Amino acid sequence: MSRLIEPRTLKGFRDYPPDLMIPRERVLQTAREVYRSYGFAPIDTPALEYAEVLLGKGGEESDRLVYRFKDHGDRDVALRFDLTVPFARFAAQTVPQLGTPFKRYAMGPVWRGENTAAGRYREFWQCDFDTIGTTANATDIEAVLVINDLFAALGFERYEIRVNNRLVLNGLLESLGVADKAVPLLRSLDKLAKIGRDKVIEEMVREAGVTADQAAGVLMLAGVSGSNTAVLDEVEARSGANEKTREGVRRLRELLAVAEIAGVPAERIKIDLSIARGLDYYTGTIYETFLLDLPTIGSVCSGGRYDNLASLYTKTVLPGVGASLGVDRLLAAMETLKHPWLTGQTTPAQVLVIQFDGSRLGDYQRAARSLRAAGIATEVYPDAAKKPKAQFEYADKRGFRFALIAGADEFAKSVWKIKDLAKREEVTVSTDELVSRVKTLMS
Repeated sequence: MSRLIEPRTLKGFRDYPPDLMIPRERVLQTAREVYRSYGFAPIDTPALEYAEVLLGKGGEESDRLVYRFKDHGDRDVALRFDLTVPFARFAAQTVPQLGTPFKRYAMGPVWRGENTAAGRYREFWQCDFDTIGTTANATDIEAVLVINDLFAALGFERYEIRVNNRLVLNGLLESLGVADKAVPLLRSLDKLAKIGRDKVIEEMVREAGVTADQAAGVLMLAGVSGSNTAVLDEVEARSGANEKTREGVRRLRELLAVAEIAGVPAERIKIDLSIARGLDYYTGTIYETFLLDLPTIGSVCSGGRYDNLASLYTKTVLPGVGASLGVDRLLAAMETLKHPWLTGQTTPAQVLVIQFDGSRLGDYQRAARSLRAAGIATEVYPDAAKKPKAQFEYADKRGFRFALIAGADEFAKSVWKIKDLAKREEVTVSTDELVSRVKTLMS
């Protein structure tokens, strides 16, 4: 007898049973609707790219996380670690024909060989939107509006979009005389919330080659706090004549002003100078979104402006800005917060037709088809040999809202019984009224 293979998943990978997959699909559909409402068009790119397309774009630390190997044709290939770099490659090939500005959204799995933690996996889905082909600050501002509308549509009330600008950070580093160390310094600064001040200083000294005092100076500037206006006033006062910092501050002030006029609650947006984003390709406005009831899970929607990424593939200037919803981290947060979308339901159908009489299967299927034609997902229980009690237990376990019941007496009278499984209430309606009554009860 052959040895049974132990059923198991790789570390950092997970299965999604129906009770998680159903809300996951709802999250994706919600994001799709929000993105499309702003005019973002869907695209997709391959999971596998030539390694040279992906490597060197997010930084050395990012490169270490890439799943890279030789394919059957001995080509050097890698699995995408995000959806932004493949989009830059796509834009270099395609956008000159499509025209600019070009607005896209994309959804799909990405892979990073990193340490796992709560809500952090090695395979996870991202749900991106981007505008490419313009440096207008209006697109940076629109990204904040999209993020705000997205989380409102996802059913969250307590969230905060933290915003910074790489121009501000780079200008402040110039004022400290460490501008040439910007990449490793900002990469370390991005870990402040994860590893703490002391370890960030140690890493800055080790990786960037700065002194401990210089590292502390960077953290002091990044730690400026207060109201949004107070933070920007303080930055401007410290910037002197530095043009980068002043331009970054100007863009952030405009972002706040437009968002207020557009109706985004002021408490939803916070200027946070410690936000750096660890990927090297960011050049301007950057975003991180936190759930205030579970901030420890980290940012669940992040992104920013990247003006030079596509220039690695084309001489055409294609500046871009966008953000990415971390679907799996968000779902982990929703599980912890007991979000109302996680009902435990393991079926997408709302109605179960009980089989009382196997000889009437055609009638049961006809009723089910009439409900489906009206947009109501309906399942017919397959085994007439099972007693009604077992069929109702199945309905409760799967999370159906209603059960349809008809036996010999009901067929003789041309009626159906509709049972509300949560309320344990039952009504009898004529066959002609069945669809309209189920729709009324569902609403």
